[in-house]
Amino acid sequence: MGSFYVIGGQQRAPRPLRAGNRNWNGYERGVIMRVDPETHDIKTCVTYVSPPEVCAADDPAITLQASTIQDSMLYTCTQTEVLIYALPSFERLGYLSLPCFNDVHHVRPTPEGNLLVANAGLEMVVETTPAGELRRVWNVLGEDPWGRFSREVDYRRIETKPHRAHPNYVFTVGDEIWATRFHQGDAICLTSPEKRIQISSERIHDGVLHDGRLYFTVVSGSIVVANPQTLQVEQVINLNSMHAEGTLLGWCRGIFIDGDKLWVGFSRIRPTKFRENVSWVMHGFKHVLPTRVACYDLSRRRCVVEIDLEPTGLGAVYSVLPTLD
Repeated sequence: MGSFYVIGGQQRAPRPLRAGNRNWNGYERGVIMRVDPETHDIKTCVTYVSPPEVCAADDPAITLQASTIQDSMLYTCTQTEVLIYALPSFERLGYLSLPCFNDVHHVRPTPEGNLLVANAGLEMVVETTPAGELRRVWNVLGEDPWGRFSREVDYRRIETKPHRAHPNYVFTVGDEIWATRFHQGDAICLTSPEKRIQISSERIHDGVLHDGRLYFTVVSGSIVVANPQTLQVEQVINLNSMHAEGTLLGWCRGIFIDGDKLWVGFSRIRPTKFRENVSWVMHGFKHVLPTRVACYDLSRRRCVVEIDLEPTGLGAVYSVLPTLD
């Protein structure tokens, strides 16, 4: 197979222990890396730091989050911005930051050239033109999108956690627009609200459509395969079973399907003040694995390759996407 891009965030230098941060380093820049799965060579394609006027004043978390490749362009996002790059040159072609952007987790283009943005901090998905005109807004809890939030407030520098739903990925099935809900462990159809897929009792990411099936990552280390026509789960692939007992795989997020092989991203488990997000982490793990990408051969039910990303400084993975060559 060819190379792939890994999109995520680089950790900042250690900071002093103080109340609330538990000596967690946080993230200081977004990174796009190109990984050769044969040689394990890793090339940095982009590093990005948000301008101060669009992020929190105190220790902003800056990463590049879940992304989409379409028509030789990469659509990516920080927590408060959308960026569009030409591939493979990585010339920046577009930029957008709206006052309603808060904890943006994913962006993808529409056939009309608009942008679908998973705006987790305001519990919504928005459709906007590249110039920033809001066309449609969906609250993923079925509420008035502006019932709890104001159109007049700049949310880019405001903390809105804890979230009730945390929509973190947008995908399409035909003309339908869907979003995953992290806390509910499901995917809902925004354009046909009666449609819903219950994916897991645990928290989820992704929603990758491949060969007529949807692939979702469960943060604790499973891949759930669902049928978008029947809205039923057809398979659960437990990646933990392909590793030694007592191994903590990490935060499972980002998937690329390559035939009967899966490339999956993992981020090392980090402290968080919202402890419920990692409630599945129990005592007794003997091995805590680093931030990395791993390849699983489904025909043999085994992990065949792991590429450690931490020597590059990468601390979080959000997307694993194939290159175009």
